[in-house]
Amino acid sequence: MRVFLTGGAGYIGSVTSELLLNEGHEVTIFDNLGRGHREAIEPRADFIEGDLRDKDSVADAMAKVKPDAVMHFAAYALVGESMVQPEIYFRNNVVGGINLAEAMLANNVQKIVFSSTCATYGQPERVPITEDEPQRPQNPYGESKLMFEHTLKWYQELHGMKPVFLRYFNACGATETYGEDHDPETHLIPLVLRVALGQRESVKIFGDDYDTPDGTCLRDYIHIVDLARAHILALEKDVSGPFNLGTGTGNSVLEVIEACREVTGHPIPAELAPRRPGDPARLVAGAEKAETILGWKPKLADMHTIVASAWKWHQAHPNGYGA
Repeated sequence: MRVFLTGGAGYIGSVTSELLLNEGHEVTIFDNLGRGHREAIEPRADFIEGDLRDKDSVADAMAKVKPDAVMHFAAYALVGESMVQPEIYFRNNVVGGINLAEAMLANNVQKIVFSSTCATYGQPERVPITEDEPQRPQNPYGESKLMFEHTLKWYQELHGMKPVFLRYFNACGATETYGEDHDPETHLIPLVLRVALGQRESVKIFGDDYDTPDGTCLRDYIHIVDLARAHILALEKDVSGPFNLGTGTGNSVLEVIEACREVTGHPIPAELAPRRPGDPARLVAGAEKAETILGWKPKLADMHTIVASAWKWHQAHPNGYGA
């Protein structure tokens, strides 16, 4: 298939581009390089530098490529930033998304695989979280993703579009080529590995009195390669609607830190800090729908496997994609 992939200079987009090309698909990456990295763009893909917020830019690119389907990863994704600058999240994630959908309609492109998020659920009533859980976002980031889901549902109803919403939890790990390099970095595993690299003195644990086995927050960590595989399955199958992606179990903050110690051989000092407002005790995916309908099941769910892949990439790229 000829795939128009937005956000291919970012973490998940770069790995998905790599796997798509490995499987024989054609890929055109559309990215403004604002938060991604030129070095993360898969060299076998075609690349168009452009911005979704520029309606003409994305319309011209779509008309040039005439793809069979779209994969959409180009979103702002920092919860804290969204609470300070909500306007940039609605402009990029919603208005930019609408420009993308309009360009699809103009070129008779029906299939879109949308990189959504578990943040659309907010504070869940039940864990594991299933797709029928009420969606009550607690921040503009989650709200912006949900707004675009709703937009695509109406485009499906009125224009015959076929959207797939992949709502996932904590993306992590790396391939031999592509890994995690955010600025600022907010994800636990790369922050812990920076201690092992000598770039930080310690890692903070935000609260140890949660209702979990060891008192620290429990999250569902999913390897980036498993995520990319799910996107490709959603692309290739005649499906639409939401799918949660996760392992269904999860690891605590202490378990992640201990796995990093064992993989790196570094003591990785940790210091206790106060709870962060709004952190749920547990966020775990109920992913039975993805297994049943997509035929997807995580293959790299072991935390030591995840950390080992990330550690190998960070050792080879101690400054990320920078010099």
